[in-house]
Amino acid sequence: MPENRGVRAERVLDAAAELIVRWGYDKTTIEDIARAAGVAKGTIYLHWKTREDLFIALLRRERVALMTDVQQRVAGDPAGATLRSVIEKIAVAYVRRPLLKAVLLRDMEVIGKLSRQRELQRTPKLQRGLARYVADLRDLKLVRTDLDLHAQLAVLSAVFLGFFGTAAVMPAEYALGEEQMAALSAETVARMLDRGTALDDGERTAVADITDRFLAGTLAEERAKYEQMSGLE
Repeated sequence: MPENRGVRAERVLDAAAELIVRWGYDKTTIEDIARAAGVAKGTIYLHWKTREDLFIALLRRERVALMTDVQQRVAGDPAGATLRSVIEKIAVAYVRRPLLKAVLLRDMEVIGKLSRQRELQRTPKLQRGLARYVADLRDLKLVRTDLDLHAQLAVLSAVFLGFFGTAAVMPAEYALGEEQMAALSAETVARMLDRGTALDDGERTAVADITDRFLAGTLAEERAKYEQMSGLE
């Protein structure tokens, strides 16, 4: 039977992800990807018109996978759907997805010339979603409001990026595991945003509702973008 279009697209993207992480975007050709995926070069162009389009679709698929992972891990966290849990799970998810990590850190050996593409110059949906998420928590005074939103987001970004930067330069004898670094990153953000008084039961429920809405909304947006880019709508 003919291979399902969606299954074939996934196989091509799997091959592209492996090659780009190994060789970098600039050194990875459509011919390389077709060979690794076991398809004809022309077959790839049935899905995406250019190599850039293929890579953008790959990034969007990676973001769908990342947000799916985060949503599932937050749902399974005994502490509940909290800000701390969200930050920790996002940090861990990035570590486990080298392609997205390379984009986040602007690793030119991996993304190369693609860094000039408009898609990589836009603010990712996740970052915009995080900004809305913190703003929603602020509106209900579930986090501190003595600092303005811009300042809080700047600190959040600095802590998050610092987590990856520190992991890369820390001497081996002082290096911490990725899970521990993610937990420390989340702890720092949570303390920075803590309003200084305990939440009551109703407020904890409100935080969980806002958290669930943020995760579900971001995932839905990323999935729609990926399906549109890959002709899977």
